[in-house]
Amino acid sequence: MAKRPALSTRSLLVCAAIGVATGIIGGIAGLVTVPVLAGPLFFLYGLVLGVHVLPGIIAQEVLRLPMVALMTHVVAALISSAFNPMWAMRFIGTALLFGAIQEGVAALTRYRSWGAWRFFVSAVVIGAVVAVVVWFAVDLSTFPFWAQISYLTISVLGPVLWTAVGLGIGAALRRAGVAPR
Repeated sequence: MAKRPALSTRSLLVCAAIGVATGIIGGIAGLVTVPVLAGPLFFLYGLVLGVHVLPGIIAQEVLRLPMVALMTHVVAALISSAFNPMWAMRFIGTALLFGAIQEGVAALTRYRSWGAWRFFVSAVVIGAVVAVVVWFAVDLSTFPFWAQISYLTISVLGPVLWTAVGLGIGAALRRAGVAPR
């Protein structure tokens, strides 16, 4: 007797479609990263980086299955890499980190709780990780105090705001019948 696969072909195709769509958005975010960081509104970088939560949030909201966040993040990273191949490892590293955090929070609830609060917990964790990484990466201690506070606040709020967007998209896709029955 054949054993049922962990994810159906339909679920894998949904992950791939979400990954491609969000990978394009991530690629565009990658293209605007340098101008944002070099410009006067550098402290908005958290909003740019936060867009990378979308693949996992949308996939988990639509499919509500284990491993879909991680799988969708990897597809999105590969698509984003086409926009800026030099950053391929950054895209893949971010995908693995964000996907692992989203899967970890879902695993803590044994993949049984799909309330919005759970998605926002993973967003805040991702935002906190981003804030710490950004602090050291740009040596934030050399910036004026207002810039430090703005940078850190937006680094945490960026993933939270993009999570809200992702939940809206995921809910619309579920209503449209994209989720397997």
